[in-house]
Amino acid sequence: MFARLFGRSRERDLAPSTQGRLIYAVGDVHGRLDVLGPLLHDIAKDAVAAQSSAAGADARPMLVFLGDYVDRGPDSRGVVDLILQMKSWPKFEVRVLKGNHEEALLQFLDEPAFGATWLEHGGAATLASYGVQPPAQRTDPQAWRPVRDAFAEALPIDHLAFYRSLELMVTEGDYAFVHAGVRPGVPLAQQTERDLLWIRQEFLQERGRFEKMIVHGHTPMEEPQLTANRLGVDTGAYATGVLTAVRLHHDEQEVLQVRAHRRAAQPAA
Repeated sequence: MFARLFGRSRERDLAPSTQGRLIYAVGDVHGRLDVLGPLLHDIAKDAVAAQSSAAGADARPMLVFLGDYVDRGPDSRGVVDLILQMKSWPKFEVRVLKGNHEEALLQFLDEPAFGATWLEHGGAATLASYGVQPPAQRTDPQAWRPVRDAFAEALPIDHLAFYRSLELMVTEGDYAFVHAGVRPGVPLAQQTERDLLWIRQEFLQERGRFEKMIVHGHTPMEEPQLTANRLGVDTGAYATGVLTAVRLHHDEQEVLQVRAHRRAAQPAA
């Protein structure tokens, strides 16, 4: 069930608002279909209940995925299949952001020699989910070309289109949704793809307000984090078995978490 994220101590006139829109944002999944399925089930039930008291197309809830669907966890392919199913459900407006791990996957398709680097960040699990194995000689750049070709052949057409169509930022009301964060001092419209996918310390350490409240993943934390300028949703699902979403409505912020029965053996990154 949903729980209030950080109480109501913040001043009402300072609290960001969705301007009436009901929004759900899902943190980094990393192949954990086992927790994504139950989480989306709970979100769908909540959204249906909310829609029963709303009317018109504008009342349709927004569901934002914050990136990093692949790598490390066991079922990257299944995660993408489920997100594609959600995109076809007319009761939601589904927006899907690119994470740095999707960028790595796409770079491997364009540059096979990048495969060795991709494996260092969990790419072997993604390859395996599509029935492809890495080469025996992983440090040999030439050995990666047939692996890339096999991977490209194994990718369903709709999966390739999914990876190539991912968004970098979504804005709604007083919120901006990105994967990693934004660079302080740079307008949202001028943020670089590199920063939106990779930035960490410069963003996390910033205390000044941005143009909008930033909702992001990328940096795993034990609990969701709310500060004056950002809301972090990545709770390291691959390592912890805890997948987190936030529910935003008017000026309220609530959290929903699903916990797996087993924790993963290695930490996420």
